[in-house]
Amino acid sequence: MSLPHNFKRITLHLARSHDHPNGSARHGYDIVAPLDADGRIDPDAWRSRRDVCRVRRFWSGEEDQVGHLVHRAGGKGGHTWIFDYDPDREDDDEAAFRLGDHVLQIGEYVSIKDDMDEMHTFRVVSVINAD
Repeated sequence: MSLPHNFKRITLHLARSHDHPNGSARHGYDIVAPLDADGRIDPDAWRSRRDVCRVRRFWSGEEDQVGHLVHRAGGKGGHTWIFDYDPDREDDDEAAFRLGDHVLQIGEYVSIKDDMDEMHTFRVVSVINAD
């Protein structure tokens, strides 16, 4: 079954940082999420198909983690988008800083707080139709 056209596969690569002055394509995320006409995550479309809104974390030297994109109450603005890798645990969740406010298009930046509470910045490198 194919997904509606507004469901996209968004790829993020680690932006330059102290440990990676040129950034890194070996550290990042693939996210499947519905985007609105402005390129922001569409919460209503997410609610209708949350089962397919997935995230894959790839990190050099570690096994990939696969989970769901979850919208939770709380955080700045009253809600937070998180990456939930195990629904029975909260200590593995990663919060995306104001992800709902970001336009997810190539060249834009997103910050994600990992499960160790370290904030990393990522660059959007690809936005394609999710099939």
